[in-house]
Amino acid sequence: MGGIGRMGGTGRNRIAALILVVLAAPAFGAGDANEAATARRLAAIRNQPLALEAFLREMPKGGDLHNHSTGAIYAESFLRWAVEDKLCVVLATLTIAAAPCDAAAGKPPASAVVADAMLYNQAIDAMSMRNWPPGLNGHDHFFQAFAKFGAVSTPRGGDILAEVTSRAAAEHVSYVELMLTPDGGVATRLGRQAGWTPDFAQMRTRLLSSGWPEVLSQARQRLDAFEARRRDVLKCGTSAPEAACLVTLRYIAQVGRATPPEEVFAQIMGAFEVAAGDPRVVGVNMVQPEDAPIAVRDFSLHMSMMDYMHGIYPRVHISLHAGEISNGLVPPDALRFHIRESVRKGHAERIGHGVDVMQEDDPYGLLRELAAKKVLVEINLTSNDLILGVKGARHPLRSYLQYGVPIAISTDDYGVARSSHTLEWLKAVQEHNLDYLTMKRMVRNSIEYAFVDAQTKAQLKQSLENAFHQFEQQQTAAAPRR
Repeated sequence: MGGIGRMGGTGRNRIAALILVVLAAPAFGAGDANEAATARRLAAIRNQPLALEAFLREMPKGGDLHNHSTGAIYAESFLRWAVEDKLCVVLATLTIAAAPCDAAAGKPPASAVVADAMLYNQAIDAMSMRNWPPGLNGHDHFFQAFAKFGAVSTPRGGDILAEVTSRAAAEHVSYVELMLTPDGGVATRLGRQAGWTPDFAQMRTRLLSSGWPEVLSQARQRLDAFEARRRDVLKCGTSAPEAACLVTLRYIAQVGRATPPEEVFAQIMGAFEVAAGDPRVVGVNMVQPEDAPIAVRDFSLHMSMMDYMHGIYPRVHISLHAGEISNGLVPPDALRFHIRESVRKGHAERIGHGVDVMQEDDPYGLLRELAAKKVLVEINLTSNDLILGVKGARHPLRSYLQYGVPIAISTDDYGVARSSHTLEWLKAVQEHNLDYLTMKRMVRNSIEYAFVDAQTKAQLKQSLENAFHQFEQQQTAAAPRR
């Protein structure tokens, strides 16, 4: 110690530099040879897109914590179901619609559209971001796509669960939290009928006396039906079940934030009650564009509603879309507080997107606060690129990592976005130069910060570690010999 203390400035600088190098180096123990080999493998192929994609496809990905049910479905599936359900397509808007069909009036059967290669491709482009010009911001096209397949997605809830979990299993995702509306809109209707009062307690009393039990009964019946259909499609419980049967699936009750306050309040109340009463529903979130006029106007009001309901149902988990906005999309004032208020007043344990964190007041203080409170940020790179035009160095993923904020990669609406679990990770590696240990930590976060019960979480953690062990053995064996 005395010798170091007597060193001159140059000597001290060399020691400091050596310490930094040691701290920055991956810390592999004697039993981590396969992990080290896998890290070297990633470093060797990170500039080889095809090899990198193959590597990432096989990599265990843990959980997908931010996934919208209808947005996760590819347009081809919606069109196939439309044919099976004998629905129609309105050619003027390329929207799936209920029968009766009338080809002469521009509303042919979906079967005729699927049989016409040109119309079929036009419909897919209209219902997704496929072939959308990369130089254009896709915000409006993205969100308008959902209205085009609503008529077929509503009765196909079980098929949606089957497809989502099938894709998850194929890409080594073991857990999915899927956003949906469990009650099918009952709470929205009751809120509309009740009318608005800014007195939250009075508003809750009105709702409780207005046929409220239907919210819970409808939610249970719908989820029961969806899950029965999923098991049937995937042959779960038979002698030949599909791998997707092993994917653990839970639900996040979603609230539409772009509707009048009486409807939003009723949806929030319904979401909390369903999550409190049905273990399959593990949390609450708010959806719809954060830049919608009502969403901007009522943002603080919505957070006050969340605060009120959290006081009544303190054990219900909360993840909130916040910061899915950018410069120019909204006035500057809207960029200054959404993430912070979602955490402080909305009690968010996780934040979805968080793209505008550096535009918030005191961004570095906010980053430190998120890290200290262990608020995970659900990173959705493809949708941030397509909707907001934010990618690469303009995305705050690196800022979150630098300040120790836990993050996890998720898919958002990968069907509409024409992405996948693998392609989200490919984008993360290529645009943010992630190393293997950082990626592994992010994958572990996706289970550690899941809202699932403790026993199931422990099982998922163990399964994930087993999957990593097997993957790293395979990567070591597959490495080229010299």
